[in-house]
Amino acid sequence: MKVLLLKDTKEEGGQDPYVRAAWPTQSLFFRLQELGLHGLEATLIPVLSFEFLSLPTLSEKLSRPEGYGGLIFTSPRAVEAVELSLEQDGKSEGEGRIPPVGDTGFQKSVWKKSLRETWNAKPVYVVGNATASLVKKLGLEAEGESSGNAEKLAEYVCSRIPMESIIVYRKIPHPGIQVNLDSYYSKQGIPASIAFFSPSGLTYSLTHIRELSGGRVEQIKFAAIGPTTARALAAQALPVSCTAESPTPQALAAGIRTALQPHSS
Repeated sequence: MKVLLLKDTKEEGGQDPYVRAAWPTQSLFFRLQELGLHGLEATLIPVLSFEFLSLPTLSEKLSRPEGYGGLIFTSPRAVEAVELSLEQDGKSEGEGRIPPVGDTGFQKSVWKKSLRETWNAKPVYVVGNATASLVKKLGLEAEGESSGNAEKLAEYVCSRIPMESIIVYRKIPHPGIQVNLDSYYSKQGIPASIAFFSPSGLTYSLTHIRELSGGRVEQIKFAAIGPTTARALAAQALPVSCTAESPTPQALAAGIRTALQPHSS
């Protein structure tokens, strides 16, 4: 049974747990290993790209761990933003910030020598295992990864703790959404199931999916990676056939497989 996954992909050779090998690379289609183990012929089409924001501001905040009680990483992209801010050249961003002196590795050197240890003395929370894995590569010890989504993490951390947030990236439509969906439908036909990984991915692709599926859109089993995406599907009057119990390939594969099983009357 054919399954279509609409999500972002890891960049620059990063290991995406849903992806095994490109097929072919120029079309941005991917074979998916975990779903294949469940007897599903799965294809991934990227629907999101990202623009990173406020990196100098983020760098400045990371340089002042004494002003904060801990860190919360809400997604893998947030971790990438930290990595980029440590590599940036320290250009100032308003309010008279004094930039670091030296080459682009200055901030990263300071991070390894002192800042990382200071932040590690504080709690570091994450949403999901994928984010936790990247945080560990920064040299930080994370907790809360089993929460699975932001709502459960909020319960874990406790909503009464004062927070300061910074937006470090924004989602934009992937430039190849329409071309890749057209190609998929022309070659593979209408999939038995489509899984969405974010409300944004749903927003950027749903109109075209409806056009390509026509009157047979009601035959598709729609899956969500988590409760927020499930609510976005419901808001579009789409039936949610399954919501993954956790944001992992294993949980999603099991949910889709169950949703696609014929039900006896």
